[in-house]
Amino acid sequence: MIQYFKIVDQQTLEIDKPETDAWVNVLPPLKQEEFSELSESLHIPLDFLKDSLDIDERSRYEIDDTVKLVVIKTPTENNSFNESDAYYITIPICIILTHNQIVTVNSFENEAIKKFLNTFQKRQPDKKNMMVLKIFEKITTNFQEYLKEINQRRNLLEQKLYDSNRNAELLELVRIQKSLVYFITALRSNELLMMKMSRTNVLQLNEEEKEFLDDLIVETSQALEMANTYTNILSSSLDAFASIISNNLNNVMKRLTSITIILSLPALVTSIYGMNVPIPGQNWPHSFYVPLILSLAISVIISAYFMKKKWF
Repeated sequence: MIQYFKIVDQQTLEIDKPETDAWVNVLPPLKQEEFSELSESLHIPLDFLKDSLDIDERSRYEIDDTVKLVVIKTPTENNSFNESDAYYITIPICIILTHNQIVTVNSFENEAIKKFLNTFQKRQPDKKNMMVLKIFEKITTNFQEYLKEINQRRNLLEQKLYDSNRNAELLELVRIQKSLVYFITALRSNELLMMKMSRTNVLQLNEEEKEFLDDLIVETSQALEMANTYTNILSSSLDAFASIISNNLNNVMKRLTSITIILSLPALVTSIYGMNVPIPGQNWPHSFYVPLILSLAISVIISAYFMKKKWF
């Protein structure tokens, strides 16, 4: 699906075809016919439009004559039905700058483009460089927001794990850890992309735009540092909680073993008195109470000993 937007009288309007200073937004479902038509009408290399289809595409920029391609990674929720997959993944956004338009190609719907659309009426489409930087800003903001959500989810799961002997919470923490791996890889790639763009000035930025890009590099570095910090905390927590669960399991097994011993010794006494052979005092009228009292006494003594040793 292809959308065309243009600002008319300070209002964002959706138009039917690309015009000068328009924003072209390509959303899923993506069709080969639409790519070919867009490539011919805007004189964009077809490969530039298809690069976003590869979910593993790295952050980079490329120039073909007067057309510039910028690929940057953005976070999104993972809609996979596999319970072992990460909660969040990263996907590429392709930003294509032509002589008259700015084109964005998304293989998945994502929050960065939605936020950019909501603030598009505040932009100046003739300043395409600043529009690219604003998309970068929305992507960096998304990373920071998702990292905060991940940290909150991690805290909730850790609270549940304190008294838990189950693996469910640990598996959810592993899914969070996978999300952080995606984030760290993408943020590092985005940071290198921005630093290279700042060094080479591929977009021919003015001083104000350069300062804005430098601020984005700092914010991306901060997001990367947050992701690394959360990863280290999570790794330590996983190791600690694995030890806690193992210790809890050992305590349960110790209690069960103690109960087995307490029950087995009285059973030994009663089994001896229940054998079909002559035993001392078997004709005594109160002989029934002897094994009963002896069994209770043994149980109390063993229980007191185990409690003293704190096996319960």
